[in-house]
Amino acid sequence: MNDTIVKSITRLVIPFVQVYGIFIILNGHVSPGGGFSGGALLGTSLILYTLVFGAIKAKHKFSHKASEIAESGGILIFVTVGLIAIFVGMPFLTNLAAGFPAGSAGAILSAGMIPIIMIGIGIKVASTMITLFHKLIEEVIQ
Repeated sequence: MNDTIVKSITRLVIPFVQVYGIFIILNGHVSPGGGFSGGALLGTSLILYTLVFGAIKAKHKFSHKASEIAESGGILIFVTVGLIAIFVGMPFLTNLAAGFPAGSAGAILSAGMIPIIMIGIGIKVASTMITLFHKLIEEVIQ
């Protein structure tokens, strides 16, 4: 796309969308939202970048290798937190009973391991959206 206005607006909007996506992920346990919706916002921001600036430039920003690492890392965070509960003798993903600190109600660190799980889910959702979109674009281009 060679539209200067669209490129300028996209450069302006993407950082705000990404910060809001991170905010949604980090506050998902105390307000509406969470890992899926925040990850969808992050993924959508990179899809917008791909649509405006092209697939080649987008792959330089977030390569397939980086996407693979992010996808694996997101699910690894989720599984690791779940296994911590198993190692202390509780069911998978047991929260406060497994010894995770409760914190004070309403604070970002107030839900034990749930914020950590939300981060893992957000990373996984964002990287999966980007990977799927780039695969679809490769199919269309060929």
